[in-house]
Order: sequence, then structure tokens, then C-alpha cells
Amino acid sequence: MEDPDLINQAIATNVRAHRAHRGLTLDALAARSGVSRGMLVQVEQGRTNPSVSTLTRIASALGVTVARLVEVSDVPVVRVVSKADVVTFHQGDVQARLLVGADMPLILELWDWRLAPGEHHDGDAHPAGTREMVTVLAGELTLTVYGRAYTVGQDDAALFTADRPHRYANLGSEDLRFVMVVAEPRETHDQ
Repeated sequence: MEDPDLINQAIATNVRAHRAHRGLTLDALAARSGVSRGMLVQVEQGRTNPSVSTLTRIASALGVTVARLVEVSDVPVVRVVSKADVVTFHQGDVQARLLVGADMPLILELWDWRLAPGEHHDGDAHPAGTREMVTVLAGELTLTVYGRAYTVGQDDAALFTADRPHRYANLGSEDLRFVMVVAEPRETHDQ
């Protein structure tokens, strides 16, 4: 099991490093990400356990993956991520595990999600051109994109444009588990 303090310190170090590399002030990063300056200070000092949505907005503003922000060590040419090193985010009865991610030549993330009956997760709009793919391993996913709900059953898959707000919900009576891939075009924020 990963150490939450170690992960928070990795996030703090990585956010500071990426912000510094891009020559951004805290105010500039706050404006780009929509995350308050106060929250960014807490993140960079390792004093908070940021939500998936907060990390997604920060990563997008920095032009990197969430995986890059939670990375505890350097990435070798081949990276095998053992289950002990998978980063898990808990939000009540919603669990999201970031299995692995990359940011070249485009931003890719592989997630394992679990939602208890009646739970949901609201995803923020990603940059234009972002696509997500999901496949349901157990239960039934209600995926809402642009105000329209779609049912994705066990062993079914869906592909959608994720550059608008979207929701993953478990409206059923059984636990829901699905795997998601996020593919985001690589943008340069160094200009």
C-alpha cells in the first residue's frame, strides 16, 4: 500500500518543479488551472491530499499527466508498476486508482475506478480534443456527457469526447468497477 504522506510530498515536489520549469507564478498557475492560489500553496507544501479533480486541473494547466504529478521516482524506458505502487484516491465510497500514465507524445492515463451503489464522480472538462475510453468490469455505469445519459453494462465499452463536463454514476444496487483511458493532445504551455 502506498504511503499517503510520500505521495503528497511527491505531488508537492512535482507541482513546484513543473511550475518553475514553465516560469509560472502561483497566481498564473491558479488562473490557468482554476485552482485557488491558497489550494496551490497547500499542494506545493504537501499539506493537503488534493482531489482527483484538483490534480487533473493542475496537470492540465501544466501540460502533464496526473501520473507525472504523483510520480515518486523517475520513469525508466520500460516502467512496470506493481500494485503496491499504484496511487489510489479515495472520495467516500468512490475509489480511483491511477494505474499508469505517460505524457509523450500525447498525454495518456490508465485508471481503475470503483463506485459504490448510489455514488458518482463529476469529471471536469478536459482540453479540446481529449477522448476517454471506458470498459465496465462489474456492475453498470451511467455515463452522462453533455446532458445525455448512456448506460454501459458489464463487458461493454464506450468512447467519448471529454472536453466537456461528464459524470460517472452507479445508479445500480451492486458495486461498479470500470477501467478508463484518458488520451489528451499534448499542448505546450511554455510559450
